[in-house]
Amino acid sequence: MEVVLTGNELVELVSRQLKSSFILSNEEADCLHSVIDAVIQRCSICFSKCRNKYYSKDEKTIFNPFHSGQYTIFLYWLSRTIFLNYRDRCSSLCDRIYYLNRMLNGIDLFYEIDMPNYFMLEHPLGSVLGRAVYANGFTFSQQCTVGGSKGIYPVLGTNVILFSGAKVLGNSRIGNNVLISANTYVLDLEIPDYSLIFGRPRDYVIKSIDEEYFSDFRSFDLLD
Repeated sequence: MEVVLTGNELVELVSRQLKSSFILSNEEADCLHSVIDAVIQRCSICFSKCRNKYYSKDEKTIFNPFHSGQYTIFLYWLSRTIFLNYRDRCSSLCDRIYYLNRMLNGIDLFYEIDMPNYFMLEHPLGSVLGRAVYANGFTFSQQCTVGGSKGIYPVLGTNVILFSGAKVLGNSRIGNNVLISANTYVLDLEIPDYSLIFGRPRDYVIKSIDEEYFSDFRSFDLLD
């Protein structure tokens, strides 16, 4: 993967942002250095099968931290990696990186949420991702919400795409290769594979689509 900044430069960038808005101890700075290679590798995996033109050039994966969407994913993997490996020593650092992501990119993506290896976002402003089950190929746009209802969270299949303003809540079970159209509100609903859905509760329209139709929208080159 081609990285616009080196690992040390990425650590310096995050450190300056954290110091500007919060605090950062020497021990926490060391923690950033200790995980940066693993985080870059997670980004490399995440971006490697992405079809978006900003994620590759001449068949080579690119990580540009000055691309808001890519930096959003980087900050998620950074906070997530620290949480999984250093939570006893640096749990507050995870909170600050999560908060930094909210401040810079306008997204609520908590580090305890288990995102898949391959996910992508476009214009993350105003989106909130809760404690659902996410599968590879998950993609979302601005002002999207995935959240709980009555303590139950959705389960999303492979290659689920949420367009602007879409919401998936509660005991929803979303199949593979599903398009959830703009401003659609899915609540406690089961959606089969290869579907396009739009509407709201008691007013849903679910249409079957074929693989060729879905192929124009999918974000990743993945099998089901």
